[in-house]
Formats: sequence, structure tokens, C-alpha cells
Amino acid sequence: MRILVFVLGIYSLIITSCKSTPEAVQQLGKSKPNIVVLLCDDLGYGDLSSYGHPIIKTPNLDKLAESGIKLTNFYSAAPVCSPSRIGLLTGRSPNRAGLYDFIVGGHKERDDLKDLVHLQAEEETIPQLLKSAGYNTCLVGKWHGSSLFNSDEQPQPDHFGFEHWFATHNNASPSHKDPKNFVRNGEQVGKLQGFSSQLIVDEAIQWLDKKEGENPFFLEVAFHEPHEPIASPEALVEKYLEYTDTLEEAEYFANVENVDIAVGRLLTYLKNNGLDKNTLVVFTSDNGPETLMRYSRAKRSYGSPGNLKGMKLWTNEAGFRVPCIINWLGKETYNGTSDAVVSALDFLPTFSELAGAGLPKKELDGQSITSFLSTGTVTRSKPLLWSFYNALNQHVIAMRSGDWKIMAQLKSEDGYLPKILNVHRGNEALVKNATLSDFVLYNLKQDVSETHDLSTKKPEVLERLKKELQQEYTALLNDSHIWERQQGSQ
Repeated sequence: MRILVFVLGIYSLIITSCKSTPEAVQQLGKSKPNIVVLLCDDLGYGDLSSYGHPIIKTPNLDKLAESGIKLTNFYSAAPVCSPSRIGLLTGRSPNRAGLYDFIVGGHKERDDLKDLVHLQAEEETIPQLLKSAGYNTCLVGKWHGSSLFNSDEQPQPDHFGFEHWFATHNNASPSHKDPKNFVRNGEQVGKLQGFSSQLIVDEAIQWLDKKEGENPFFLEVAFHEPHEPIASPEALVEKYLEYTDTLEEAEYFANVENVDIAVGRLLTYLKNNGLDKNTLVVFTSDNGPETLMRYSRAKRSYGSPGNLKGMKLWTNEAGFRVPCIINWLGKETYNGTSDAVVSALDFLPTFSELAGAGLPKKELDGQSITSFLSTGTVTRSKPLLWSFYNALNQHVIAMRSGDWKIMAQLKSEDGYLPKILNVHRGNEALVKNATLSDFVLYNLKQDVSETHDLSTKKPEVLERLKKELQQEYTALLNDSHIWERQQGSQ
């Protein structure tokens, strides 16, 4: 049995059809690997000790990075949770699926139609494709892919290929400690004892123990941590109070280490059960760190963007450039730090190629990075594009092309486009008629903190990227799903 473990938290707009060479696939092994995706929630670029945090201890993840690939230019699909997760699962810009912002829950009708938003039945996902190739599939942790969770009115995780699911709609509630909102395969579980990160690893291990046969498997471990409302083991909190006088900060630090401990437990299980002979491990986050006190419950949000500009909900780098560690256990791959530009959108075509599965019928934005696993380098066939209309910063459109990043605001006839929470028939014209404006330009290789706008100093580069951005944004806009309330719909 083999295992491919991806630990994550990203976005971008990239092309799908670019495939790795047969030689690259043969070099990494002919048999199907197991795939494990480890995805954190709101983990910042600078929150792991291997990524430079001066206090938080993450020895298990550090060891994973030391013997694998540490990516420094890895991007999530969006700077906020639901779109990022949907982009990862589908390999498509979340805008194409109509995921423009986080998904709310419940039946209450809203003017912006966010109450309708969900991953639609016709979208194809990683677990669906791998299941068709003979994989067993499991989700443990956060789902956040439907406004009506555990309801027959919208597709649930099992529709998208997860044979076993133990999940919550959004956050663990009332906190990470003793959550009471988990659902297992459609049945409410009730109040649990323990911390969410450990509970979902317990469930993953139990599923692996019960799994019959030698089929490869796809396992997504979607941690709630370190998203608020944060709760951490007292012993870990006491440990970090030696480094800070602020209880809430110590609770955040402890929260991240508790994830590391959970990851270590899972990796130990894989080793002890002979599942480390062909295991690709990838660890990442769905988006950047929450801003301290952005809302009343964010009092423990001490996540670090490292040396990046912005935070969660920003289209500057810290919004969607996140940690990513890839380690194919039992296989000889590239080992070291890589500055290759890789996106969470790349996972679907990569996993499908390694599993011998097909690709979705709809257009993808990610590309296979199988050859990257051998070389540590990637030649992107298309730039990465983010269109996040509810960004906290003014430049809601961003594109990375090579070492360059161009950002733009949107203008309508009446001025700058207001913040948009969802795109629907009522504001479709407003969004589609808005024009790109107020461009800024950064060379990320030389200026990762986005401190020097080069739009006036590099006019030729600016003009080239403006044309490229206009082309890519127009294509995405024309293929973005527009929501409308049908008669009799929820």
C-alpha cells in the first residue's frame, strides 16, 4: 500500500492540461500512491518554526520539511476559507464554481444570495476522480462547502466522492475543546471529549484500521486550527507563557503546536503500519493568518505573516502565500527548499496523473507538478490569478506571472466598485462592466514584502502584464458562476 500525503492550506489561476512527462512519472514509481492531504485553517506563512517563527515549536513538521520539500512560493486558491477549499478540491478557480467568499450557513434568505452558495453537484473533485481509479476516500475535519450542511437540499461530502466523512460545516463549536457539532456520514455525533485536531486524527486512524483490502486511499485531514474560537491544552499554554505575558498569544502558539503533535501521531501510525513505503506528504493552509481583533472573537489571532504584506482576506501576499511541505515517504524525490511557484490548484491534476485517473470535463486552472517532485522546479503554463471582490485592501484583483505580480482595482461608472460578497443576477452587470484600474507592480523575487511599486519604473513590463491580466481576468469573469434564486429554491 502506498501513501501520498499532502499537508496544506492556497490559490491561483493556472492551466490544467499541461502534464508531466512519462519519464517523470516512471522515475517516481509506477504504482498508485496513497494520498493524504493535511490542511490547516488560517495558518500564517510565518507560523511554523521551519518558516522562521521564533517561538512556536513544530518539530514534526520541521522534520517533514528537512527530509522533503519546503516550498517558499506556494499559494492557496483564495485568501479566505470556502473558496480556497473548493479550489483545492476541483483544481479550478473558485469563481468558476461561484465561490466568491466564505459560505454562510442556514436557510435565511439574503439579498446577496449567499444563502444559496454551495459546491454544485456537477463539479468534479479529487476524491471522485481517485475513487473512480480504485481509491478509498475519507474526509475528517472542516468541510465548509455548503450553506445547508448535512441536508438533502444540497450535495454533501459523500456526493463528491468521500466514502467516509466526519466533519463540521465550518468551525469546531463551541471551540476546539470538546466540540459538539461533528457529523459522521450524515449522523450527528454529539459532544466529544478532547481537542479537534486530535479527534480528527483519531477518526482518520480508526478509518485506516477498519479499511479492508489493499486499495490505495485518499485522506483529507482538514484541521480547524488555528482558526478562532481557539482552545488549547493547558500544559501547552503554560509552556508558552514562558515566552509571552499575554495569555491569548500563548493559547495561539499552543494551538499551532497541538496541530504539529496531531500530525506527528498520524505520521507515526503510518510508519508503524508499514504505510511509509510510498507516501507523499503535503502540508499547507487554506489562507493566511487572521488579523488580531478584526472581529470580537478574534482575540487570540496572533498568527504571523512572516515578512509578507497583508493578512487573511488580502490580495497581498500574506493573504494566500502559505506554508507548504511535500514529502513523499519511501521515494527519492527532490530534497530541499524550492522557490518554484506552485498552487493548491495543481493538486487535482497531479493526483489524477499519479493515480492513473482521468481529468474533469470542465476547464481546470491547475497543472500537474509531478515532475516538480523530482526536480524542485516548475515552468508554469499560465499565470496565477486571484479575483476576490471582498478584499480588505483596495486592489481586489491580483496576478502572478513569473517573478512579477500585478494588482488592480475595479472601477464602475460611479466610482470604485464596492465590496462584493457574492456575484448574482442583481449585481452581475455592475461587476462585469467594471474596468481594471490603478495598477501596481512588484518584483516578488526582489521584493517579497511588496514595498516598492515599480509601475512607473518598468513601463514595458507594466504594459505587458496589463494586457495579460486583462485577458486572464476577462476569461475568468466570463466563466464565473452567477447565482440566482429560482422559484421554490431555498
